[in-house]
Amino acid sequence: MTDQPLAPPMFRSPAIALSGSVDYDMYARFREQLAAAPEEGLVVIELSTLGGDPEVARMMGEDVRFHSDLEPGKRRFVFLGKAAIYSAGTTFMSFFATPNRYLTRGTRLMIHERKMSKRLNIEGPLTTCVATVKAALHEIEASIAIQNEGFENLVRDSQVTMDEVLEKAPANWYIEAQEAKALGLVADVI
Repeated sequence: MTDQPLAPPMFRSPAIALSGSVDYDMYARFREQLAAAPEEGLVVIELSTLGGDPEVARMMGEDVRFHSDLEPGKRRFVFLGKAAIYSAGTTFMSFFATPNRYLTRGTRLMIHERKMSKRLNIEGPLTTCVATVKAALHEIEASIAIQNEGFENLVRDSQVTMDEVLEKAPANWYIEAQEAKALGLVADVI
């Protein structure tokens, strides 16, 4: 389908409307609404969230990607962010091509690094201790790689560099809708 700019009336009745924490309950609501969405034409996915589970956001994003690739040209999936698109919400938005990303006026995006809270208990034979430490390190390295893939998707074709994201994300980077448009992170503000 075309990636022509959309006028505000096109967003009047989103096929999928989600709000709240990005979690498995939201995923279930998303899947129900996706199954009922039009089989062709425009499919607007409206979201407002203060964040949640980034892996659930990735699952929702992969569903959008899969359905977009299933029958190319038949449906156009468009993201509409309302009020707050924080953390996992921004991860979900990153799965949409920039021409298919829209925000309502005054919406804020928030980009941050993934967080981890884990205690590492080292006890037992020394070789087991080394394996435990290596396993924790591998988990951190894999999480950073996944995080950075999302950052790369988010900033692709924009004026934002990966270096800028990596510099600002540790301190929670808030971006107002008009600034997001000026930076090329979204197509338009409605």
